[in-house]
Amino acid sequence: MPSCATAAPMWWPPSAVNKTELLNRAAQTAGERTLLARALDRLEQAQRGVPACTAFLSGAEQEAVERLLSAAGRPRHLFSGGFPDAERKVCAFLPDWQEEDGWEPPFTALRCRWRAGESLTHRDLLGAVLGQGLEREKVGDILVRPDSCDLLVMRELAPYLLQNLDSAGRVRLKTEEISLEGIEPPQVTGKTVRDTVSTPRLDAVLSSGFSIARGKAADLISAGKVELNHRPCVKPDRAVAQGDVITCRGLGKCVLRELGGLSKKGRTMLVLERYL
Repeated sequence: MPSCATAAPMWWPPSAVNKTELLNRAAQTAGERTLLARALDRLEQAQRGVPACTAFLSGAEQEAVERLLSAAGRPRHLFSGGFPDAERKVCAFLPDWQEEDGWEPPFTALRCRWRAGESLTHRDLLGAVLGQGLEREKVGDILVRPDSCDLLVMRELAPYLLQNLDSAGRVRLKTEEISLEGIEPPQVTGKTVRDTVSTPRLDAVLSSGFSIARGKAADLISAGKVELNHRPCVKPDRAVAQGDVITCRGLGKCVLRELGGLSKKGRTMLVLERYL
């Protein structure tokens, strides 16, 4: 479940100047600076011998925290979202005395069930949870199946949700707590797309990955509906590289698995994995 435990830090204790320098190096936006300042506070707590942890982080937020930790000399930490392929994860900072296998996650799993024949989406369930007055950072992945879902939430919220999360829209829910080992991620199916593009820029690759016209792909990007490596990108001409993750609201996600050489017609060959 956990990942990314690393070596002890080389920069402790930090001065106020060092903190400012770290934030200047790692933060790319004002929002990231606030996030990373909170992460530094948690890191300081761990260095005083008290285990500390962030809330759930999106992919982009995890990347920002990784930049901070790299700038800080790779202090001991781990990322976990409750199961191996989790997208939203917390970052735990480990005191010197704590071993990775002794770390206790600050979150738990709830299972919501509904009657066969009824249908709920990720959006429906997220709306039902946030409608309880919770912040998004308190909620991890929501794993939706045809008649149930597994929901990762910070542990302190579980009693409230067990008592109050009884519906999503007009669909009645039965909610119970389960162990993290009992989580059942839905089966992920993918489609391999092999194509060529005139140039490996975002609009061209998006067009190939989702089988849409390049003009429509450019419009979706300009409208702010596309993320590149978990970050919003509104530049259709942004260059993409092998391993990049492209997400489009309403269409899904694809990963650029291979970026090859040129075809006989001078076009760039690529292999994409589209998640269905």
